Amino acid sequence: MYKKILVPVDLSDLEIAAPAINAAVRLAEWTGAALRLVNIQQILPASYMDYVPPEFDAQQREWAEAEMKAVHAKVALPPERVSMVVRMGGIYPEILAEAEDCGADLIVIGSHRPAMSTYLLGSNAKTVVRHAKCSVLVVRK
Repeated sequence: MYKKILVPVDLSDLEIAAPAINAAVRLAEWTGAALRLVNIQQILPASYMDYVPPEFDAQQREWAEAEMKAVHAKVALPPERVSMVVRMGGIYPEILAEAEDCGADLIVIGSHRPAMSTYLLGSNAKTVVRHAKCSVLVVRK
């Protein structure tokens, strides 16, 4: 059924990511799919660069990779079926780009419960659902 499942992981909100990871693991067990974890680190606008050290983006990537390794280690699948990547850029464009790049046929993404703020401002999950070229499963906490 599925061959490659992509799971975006927000390291600042693992409470939302954990149910999506768990659902993706169950689907991968059932279908024999490989799991790809992705974290997106947003690049600071140039106007902020005077206020952060020159190596800020590299430090953010290193931190994210270390955190993702910890998340990766907790995934209850054989290690050869789980991979991870940290990408830099806008959240939903990078999720969609990673889905294309890795050949994902399913994206499993965590989401907050709907609230007035998400109706007015939109959300990354909504945009991924709208623009993904593969199936998307939204998992609520």
